[in-house]
Amino acid sequence: MIRTTPSPVDIAVLDRNNLFVLCRGRGVILNSLDDDYPLRRSPVGENGDGDGQFVWPTTVILDQDQNLYVSDEALNRVTIFDREGKFKSKWGSQGTEEGKFNRLSGIAFDGEENIYTTDSMNHRVQKVTKNGVFIAKWGEFGAGPGQFNMPWGIHVDYWGYVYVADWRNSRIQKFTPSGEFVFELTGSPKNKFKRPSGVAVDRHGDIYVADRENHCIQLFNKEGRYVEKFVGDATISKSGRTYLMSNPGPLRQRESTDLEIQKRFRGPVSVRVDDNYNMYVPDYGSSRVQVYKKEAYPLSPEQIAPPQRSPRLYTM
Repeated sequence: MIRTTPSPVDIAVLDRNNLFVLCRGRGVILNSLDDDYPLRRSPVGENGDGDGQFVWPTTVILDQDQNLYVSDEALNRVTIFDREGKFKSKWGSQGTEEGKFNRLSGIAFDGEENIYTTDSMNHRVQKVTKNGVFIAKWGEFGAGPGQFNMPWGIHVDYWGYVYVADWRNSRIQKFTPSGEFVFELTGSPKNKFKRPSGVAVDRHGDIYVADRENHCIQLFNKEGRYVEKFVGDATISKSGRTYLMSNPGPLRQRESTDLEIQKRFRGPVSVRVDDNYNMYVPDYGSSRVQVYKKEAYPLSPEQIAPPQRSPRLYTM
């Protein structure tokens, strides 16, 4: 567990020891995972609507040169910083035309460093260059295949497929790179999604969903079959223990708290998975990041979940 500043909503992994953590209303904070060194915090951006400023920052991603791209759903733009946090440029504006946005929320790079965006209140996905030049779009308001109701998070997997957290429809939709519908996820048989806001896919093809209002992460295999869910199991880092031992007030408060409840996720907004199969969860309601390591071994289809008796079939 990493204690951050209030309200973390997203993460970009810089390297094996450092994360950029995007905090709602506080900008981007650089956090160290190395417990043997003090936590480093270097703020990027500040409140406001000028260059290098944010109002409602939502998503942070890194390009191949480690420049940071931060979406802002209030300002309907993406702001770009270099690795050191220096402002470089920005693009985006409000509207319904191609290349304009109404609540620009999620952003994700594909293999060619084009950016897929969730244009939340326009109920669509837009694809643009990394400089914001329009390429393509799909989607409209609705609940059918390829339709959206306030899409939020977005992810492009290693094979180019696009996953969209269709927030108000409480589902995840998977598309080809050109926007053709593949399938949808609505949650596990006993735990349907409730306002999912983030999605990630690892190199095995496993799908992780930040099921925000159910306060958990749900895991599915690449075919969309439910595997398990994670409810959180936070432990205190070395720096956290040092802080408690030197601060009697918080230590006494902790001793009188139900620690099992404190371990759980509270409103996770997004989920990230790196190339080493580490899972990062911005635990929004607890102002912290929880980090887990995947331990994988093969399972037969029967061990994962029984097939649905009446699967839904879509034709295009």
